[in-house]
Amino acid sequence: MLNVKDLSFSYHKAPVLTDISFQLNSGETLAVIGESGSGKSTLLKLLYGEYDLNKGHIFWKDVEILGPKFNLITGPDFMKYVAQEFDLMPYTSVSENIGTFLSNFYPEEKANRIKELLEVVELIEHSQTKVKYLSGGQKQRVALARALAKQPEIVLLDEPFSHIDNFKKQSLRRSLFSYMEKENITCIVATHDKDDVISYAQKMIVLDGTKLIANNTPEALYRNPINKLVASFFGEFNVIDGQIIYANALKVVPKSGLKATVEQSFYKGHYYLIKAQLKGKTVFFEHPCKIKPQSQVHLSIDRK
Repeated sequence: MLNVKDLSFSYHKAPVLTDISFQLNSGETLAVIGESGSGKSTLLKLLYGEYDLNKGHIFWKDVEILGPKFNLITGPDFMKYVAQEFDLMPYTSVSENIGTFLSNFYPEEKANRIKELLEVVELIEHSQTKVKYLSGGQKQRVALARALAKQPEIVLLDEPFSHIDNFKKQSLRRSLFSYMEKENITCIVATHDKDDVISYAQKMIVLDGTKLIANNTPEALYRNPINKLVASFFGEFNVIDGQIIYANALKVVPKSGLKATVEQSFYKGHYYLIKAQLKGKTVFFEHPCKIKPQSQVHLSIDRK
């Protein structure tokens, strides 16, 4: 279990994180969300022991994770951290990069391990390509595979799919998180994209103003967002009579007390996102087809 107790940290006396506490069981995935500058990346670096805490403790099982005041080498052996900048060897192949830290005393086992990870990150066809010739997204996949090579107990991922093409993201996410679940690897993912984690994380924390403001399952936070920041992570929303209402919860009905004037329709594939005016305020709702501007529609709120 990962146990974070009353963690606080400052850069040059400016607080970045204050009194952060949470727990994570072995094999679980935790999503860390928040606006840019909320401390997501800093939290991962603290968990990895890159900085010294101002206050608090971090334990993985019975081992306390300490910063550079106590360790010459950053990062415990059982943990791997994949930052947004990739520390790869550009003039060697993808396979050689993934196998950097694997023993050469067992060449067959090493080769099989590299092949397994190439399949996980979907880079089999590039196994012998030098890293310098790869795209940013391919380099990111190499970094992910290398982090998993020595079977860590816990991995820390900072925006792990940010450089990867949209058509590759879905299958890569499924492959990566399925592999970590199978291997019982604990994972912490800092992200701004709900699609990175909503289907895979068992727990989610929200950082705002140096504080941890929410800690629950993704489903619970979606169904009961405590504020607009949390709601914005999950998609378009409205505030109607003081309540947060997602765009997909507003439905067009024959008659209701909510009468809106349509302004614009945005094509989203299997639906349109409709922008309208309701009681002098802009609202958004989803609809199966385009609606003509200036049309009057009645809306109801689907509480389910």
